[in-house]
Amino acid sequence: MQRVLSGIQPSGQLTLGNYIGAMQNFVRLQDTYQCFFMIVDLHAITVPQEPEALREQTEAVASLFIAAGIDPAKAAVFVQSHVRSHVELSWLMTTMTYMGELERMTQFKDKSAGKDSIGAGLFAYPALMAADILIYNADLVPVGDDQKQHLELTRDLAGRFNSRFGDYFTTPEPYIPKVGARIMSLDDASKKMSKSNPNPGSYIALLDPPDVIRKKLSRAVTDSGREVKFNPAEKPEISNLMSIYSHCSGLSLEEIEARYEGQGYGGFKKDLAEQVVSVLEPLQARYNEIRQSGEIHRILADGADRASAIADKTVRDVKEKMGFLLPKD
Repeated sequence: MQRVLSGIQPSGQLTLGNYIGAMQNFVRLQDTYQCFFMIVDLHAITVPQEPEALREQTEAVASLFIAAGIDPAKAAVFVQSHVRSHVELSWLMTTMTYMGELERMTQFKDKSAGKDSIGAGLFAYPALMAADILIYNADLVPVGDDQKQHLELTRDLAGRFNSRFGDYFTTPEPYIPKVGARIMSLDDASKKMSKSNPNPGSYIALLDPPDVIRKKLSRAVTDSGREVKFNPAEKPEISNLMSIYSHCSGLSLEEIEARYEGQGYGGFKKDLAEQVVSVLEPLQARYNEIRQSGEIHRILADGADRASAIADKTVRDVKEKMGFLLPKD
C-alpha cells in the first residue's frame, strides 16, 4: 500500500478552506493509502508562538482531524514533536541542503519581508519538511501551490542522498486531488482563505458559532451585478462562494446556477450560510465530545507509536549509510 504524508500547523484557527482543501481529502485518502497525518508544531515555532496558545491549538487541530472524519484506526494521527526522529533526520537533511536552495524559497522571502531579525529556523525549515516526508518514504504528498517548491527540494534531496549513499529514499510525488477547491478569502478572492489573516471576517473558522458564520457570509464581498454565475476570471468573488456552496451541499456548479437564476445574491448568500452551518454543526458537536472525553491524548499516543516504529528505523538506516558508528543493541 502506498504511503501518504501531510500535516497542518497549529497556528491560528483552522478554517473552512482547510476543511475543504485538505481535511476532506485526508478522509478520502485513508481508505486506499497508508496515511500519516501530523500536527506540525515544530513548523509552527519558526515564527514566535505563545506557549499556552500553541498547546491549545495543537490539541484543537488534532481533535478537529478526528471530528472531520479521520479514523485513527486507519490513519496515524500524531504530533510532529512526539516523534523525535523527525528532528534528527532534519539535521541530517540540513547538512545535504545547499544555501542557494533555501535562499530561493518564496515562502521564506514572503515571511521575512520587511523584518530586521529573522530566525534561522524559518530559513532552514524546508529541510525539516523534507525530513517529514522522507522519514516515512512517502509516495504521495498532498500539496498546495505554496508548498510545491518545498516538495521539489524534497525530491532533490532524496535523489542526492540516493546518489551519494545508495538507493534508499522513495522520490515523493505531489498528490493533486480531482476534487478539492482552493477556497479563497471572503474579503478578497485573489487571496487564499487563511487562518493567519488578521481580518477574522475573511475566513470561516471551523469552530465559528452559526450566527457568526451567517454574519460573515452575509458580509462576504461579491462582484458587481447580481447574477449567480461561475466565472472565476470575470466574477471571482461569487465564483468562490459558489465553490463553497458546491462542496457543502454536494450540488454541482451548474445546478447552483440553475437554482439561483434571476434571484440575485441575497437569497443565495442566506442559503449558502445554512449549507455551511449544516456541515459544521455536526463537526463541532463531535469536536466538543472529543475535547471533553480527553480521548485525543490516547489517539495521539497511539499515532506517535505507530509513526515512530517507521521513523526510528529510517533514521537508523540513514545513519548507517552515512557512516555513523551506531550503538550496539
